[in-house]
Amino acid sequence: MSNSLLAPRIAVVGAGLMGREVASAFGRWFALLDCPVWPELVAVCDVNSAALDWFRQVPSVRYFDKDHKTMLARPDIDVVYVAVPHHLHEPIYLDVLRAGKDLLAEKPFGIDLVAAKRIRDEGAKLGRFVRVSSEFPFLPGVQRAIAIAQSGRLGQFLSLRNSFLHSSDLDPGKPINWKRQNRFCGEAGVMNDLGLHVAHVPLRLGWKPARLYAQLQKIYRERPDGKGGLAPCDTWDNATLHCTVDLAGQAGVPLTLETKRMSPTDTNSWELEVLGTDGGVRYSTKRPKTLETYARGAEQTWSAVDLGFAMPFKSITGGIFEPGFPDLLQQMWAAFLAERAGKLEKRFGCATPEEAVAHHELWAAALTSHATQTVISL
Repeated sequence: MSNSLLAPRIAVVGAGLMGREVASAFGRWFALLDCPVWPELVAVCDVNSAALDWFRQVPSVRYFDKDHKTMLARPDIDVVYVAVPHHLHEPIYLDVLRAGKDLLAEKPFGIDLVAAKRIRDEGAKLGRFVRVSSEFPFLPGVQRAIAIAQSGRLGQFLSLRNSFLHSSDLDPGKPINWKRQNRFCGEAGVMNDLGLHVAHVPLRLGWKPARLYAQLQKIYRERPDGKGGLAPCDTWDNATLHCTVDLAGQAGVPLTLETKRMSPTDTNSWELEVLGTDGGVRYSTKRPKTLETYARGAEQTWSAVDLGFAMPFKSITGGIFEPGFPDLLQQMWAAFLAERAGKLEKRFGCATPEEAVAHHELWAAALTSHATQTVISL
């Protein structure tokens, strides 16, 4: 098998928070016991020289570029990860694909549905391997919940719910940033920013909405501009999508998708709940080790079990411990690289371009639903 598949050389465009997390994940790669691929971070690109300087402590990095096209011209790069503001996704993703590199894209997959389709189609035309970043399905609790939802033990579905919640914008004095402006974040606002986190698992399980009604909220219309004045804040802060899923043998299943930046007490809270006639399962990152289930009886009660470090790719970490976000990011990268090499086997995979386009279709329908106050068919 090609060395570029088993020992891929990785480049990062965007030397901020997520770029540093990637460097950390690769620096701890030896902690994985059964991943067949061994990546090396060799290049980083950012227009900010000070951001590049942090990566000079990473021994494997040998290229520090301020222009991504300069970086993409290098022949000794196989895979590129891009973590930049949303309005830059489409042009840089297309440049990556046309340079003959494979792509792990950040969400959203372009700033809107039209952009997402262009990126998907270009990747397919050029035969590149493309996936989209979504970390939370790799938690042990989520993996168990997915298995239970697929098992058939829950009976007829009563309701499905997936949420991603923040309280980060409750403070009206928080200064404006690019994620709070449509020209950078996209018209879908919080759905662009957080939406793939709530769409990835439902779409993978085949719960693709047939109809939806959306409730969108803009709470604070202005925020401090950092210069003593106020700047327009025009993105959607909260979005609740009331969806209907038609499954084989069961039509009209309710699915609720929530993405919120103003959800009191929540900090990066990812939640999944599946209720059926014979049982149910729910999981929240508020209690990262705890999986809750119930089974139908004369009375129904929730039972809780503490889960250990049962990750898709085995690790040196003891089974009694709970994983954190750096572990999830590493697992996601292991899944991406293993699938790229044809060695994912039966493990859960990263979001595909088709799933990324499907989630943009939801947000486009949600915007129409809110504007017209009607149910939209997909």
